Amino acid sequence: MVEGERREAMAGLAKGLAILECFGEGTARLTLVEAAKRTGLSRPAARRCLLTLLDLGYVAHDGRHFTPQPRMLRLGYAFLSATPLPRLAQPVLESVQAAAGEAVSLAILDGAETVFVARSAPHRMVSVGPGVGSRLPAWCSATGRVLLAGLPDEAVAARLEGVEFRPLTPRTAVTPEAARAGVLGAREAGHALCDEELELGLLSLAVPVRDVSGAVVAAMSISTQPSRRSAAEAVRDLLPLLSEGARRLSARL
Repeated sequence: MVEGERREAMAGLAKGLAILECFGEGTARLTLVEAAKRTGLSRPAARRCLLTLLDLGYVAHDGRHFTPQPRMLRLGYAFLSATPLPRLAQPVLESVQAAAGEAVSLAILDGAETVFVARSAPHRMVSVGPGVGSRLPAWCSATGRVLLAGLPDEAVAARLEGVEFRPLTPRTAVTPEAARAGVLGAREAGHALCDEELELGLLSLAVPVRDVSGAVVAAMSISTQPSRRSAAEAVRDLLPLLSEGARRLSARL
């Protein structure tokens, strides 16, 4: 953004969007104090934003907590309907899912997180893997490592700057060195594996999806359970299917 455009930016809108971004997986409700703390806003500013969002129907208030309302889905659906990538990916994901018998997803990079924009899952009572709209930390997820691997080293460093490397399971490596090693490994191998680092009982495998110029624009992943396949079996059985799916989606792009 150039200087003139920056002066025209609406600070109030930016604050309101910051409040909305506080809600997500693991954060179903917020108090005024929590919203102010998470966004770095003063309590009066956070209160004004929350009351505006309340008036517009984006959040509800029970006297203490603010909770997101269905109107917020409009923002996500606007992106999904305006972006061709999920629409182009869906038949490919369904084809790979049918062959693999496992959940298959597509994710893009947003800052230091991956956002899942499409998914196809088998009809099981218990489904594994992230749903559409879910966000995962890029530094310790298979999709994130693949997406970061497509960036120059300086861009990777910028994305990881300020990230809180905290253990999500006993198997999570929580040092910046380990995070960079995971990205480098994905770059060299052409795929990434996450074996119970995000969630116990979840094993994920991801490969890059490239556009016509060769740039990585998305990551296609398969989620399974270690009780069904070991990491070695996942690479042996699922990586060829996943790589072929990514190749077909790249051709569609």
